[in-house]
Amino acid sequence: MASKFSPRSITDFPISIEKTRTIHQRIPHILQYPSLISHPFHYSKRISTSKGVSFSVVNHAVKEELIQSSLVSDETQKSETAQSSSKVVLVVGGTGGVGQLVVASLISRKIKSRLLLRDPLKVNSLFGEQDNDTLEVSKADTRNPNDLDPTIFEGVTHVICCTGTTAFPSKRWDGDNTPERVDWEGVRNLVSALPSTVKRLVLVSSVGVTKFNELPWSIMNLFGVLKFKKMGEDFVRNSGIPFTIIRAGRLTDGPYTSYDLNTLLKATAGQRRAVRIGQGDKLVGEVSRLVVAEACLQALDIEFTEGQTYEINSVEGEGPGSDPDRWRELFKSVEIQ
Repeated sequence: MASKFSPRSITDFPISIEKTRTIHQRIPHILQYPSLISHPFHYSKRISTSKGVSFSVVNHAVKEELIQSSLVSDETQKSETAQSSSKVVLVVGGTGGVGQLVVASLISRKIKSRLLLRDPLKVNSLFGEQDNDTLEVSKADTRNPNDLDPTIFEGVTHVICCTGTTAFPSKRWDGDNTPERVDWEGVRNLVSALPSTVKRLVLVSSVGVTKFNELPWSIMNLFGVLKFKKMGEDFVRNSGIPFTIIRAGRLTDGPYTSYDLNTLLKATAGQRRAVRIGQGDKLVGEVSRLVVAEACLQALDIEFTEGQTYEINSVEGEGPGSDPDRWRELFKSVEIQ
């Protein structure tokens, strides 16, 4: 059930702030988005992961969620195993704050994954050595439609897109990495390139996208981030590709999107395990990155989430972990107010 919006001070919605090269030295805190911080490439190439840092560090990021769901029934586990063996999940934005947790969970569950990245060298640092049957990497930039060669999508059954950039001018805008280029043009190019055989596309978006002309969201939207995210959502809806849109509240907990990989890898859900889901862009609050990542994975296989848009928050308390039955109940309980 979605909670009603109650006006609050704009400082209640924090965002990571960085000094800019222009006059925008200080910006009010509002929201925080997952980021892509690498530079653009102008070609596509499928590569395999090579030897690197042990995956155990990243695996720790999702360990507590998996432990919490260790009592899932045998029947559910058998069903999940059958589904996993037939999946190939393409993750776009897999080195960002939410994306790397999605990838870590897919690897832990032995679901074959393919990453679409501008900078494949990040894969070794984050995920270490992985068998090519488990993890593949395609080098491409969604902002450049010519990069999206059809071979990238061969055999792909599901797609999770969690790309994004900062709402306000920052170092992460270097190389034309603006909201318009990432949240609108990048999403449009990706969706246009997807084959009709894709069974589900899950897009990570943001709460407030339908209210970018209203306070406090209009301040958040000074440089168009909410408007462009909404344009990306609408393109997905009209594409004919089966989709689910997950609108995240303000992102909390690690890993934090930064240039420090040690910081990126310190993921913990803390006490914010309980999940609130709404519809109609009425839910306001915070959400753990772990919860957003899990919601994306669960939505892939829940048939009635197809064609739906959900807002998601997390609060203190016990949550569904990775239990598919509990996630089905959560998604099923949502009613538009």
